[in-house]
Amino acid sequence: MDDLAATNRTDGKNGTAEDPAAPGAEAGPLPGGRAQPKTDKSEATRALILETAMRLFQERGYEKTTMRAIATEAGVSVGNAYYYFAAKEFLIQGFYDRMTYDHAADARTRMAGTRDFSERLQIALESWLDTAAPYHEFAAQFFRTAADPTSSLSPFSNESHPARATAVELFRDVLQGSELAPKLDAELVELLPDVLWLHLMVVVLYWVFDRTEDTERTREFVRRSTPMASRVINLSRYRVFRPIVRDAKGLIQDFILPTIGKTAVK
Repeated sequence: MDDLAATNRTDGKNGTAEDPAAPGAEAGPLPGGRAQPKTDKSEATRALILETAMRLFQERGYEKTTMRAIATEAGVSVGNAYYYFAAKEFLIQGFYDRMTYDHAADARTRMAGTRDFSERLQIALESWLDTAAPYHEFAAQFFRTAADPTSSLSPFSNESHPARATAVELFRDVLQGSELAPKLDAELVELLPDVLWLHLMVVVLYWVFDRTEDTERTREFVRRSTPMASRVINLSRYRVFRPIVRDAKGLIQDFILPTIGKTAVK
């Protein structure tokens, strides 16, 4: 509590030297208890706390790592750590944000110059596996927290909207940058990015429990399932399959998409 109080003391300035991002200096919190940095210094502090947490989670495990230990290792006060992340579990939300951003950037770089939809989709999925690889050892630990459907840390929650929106936009690029997009029904083109994100969630679930070397079974699952998904989507453009496509689209719109949070909670 003393550390937390220290972040609220002032000496005539906005916060203390240790707390470059004191309340009042920021645009407001991100959803899920994450403070939104305004300056390069505060962004660096937030990134340091997150990097330290990820390292300690890998070394000690999620359950055995405390916010005090994270703050000590990062060289900041406990209060400063809680300013950026309201509780330890919200570091997982920060992890989602950062990894999703890194994945999207890496996938877009890899896809450049590729027009085949199936190839672009496989590149995007394999890029996620490569981006997430360093965190696989403790993935099951944070998944237990995120898997609770009532948890704000669920990938389907409103609080996870920023990371999910980044991922869905990537899959929109996967489709729109391919030769297939102009051939599909416009409504299906609008719906597919969300469906492709759901496909990624299936891959993630398999990956979490995969104990093969270099998660080879998950990689093989991606290699074999991607062409199948691509063929099904490709077939949807033919008139004979339109009734089935409309039925499938109705099921997705009525029963699946409504369960996904669409907006960020402030």
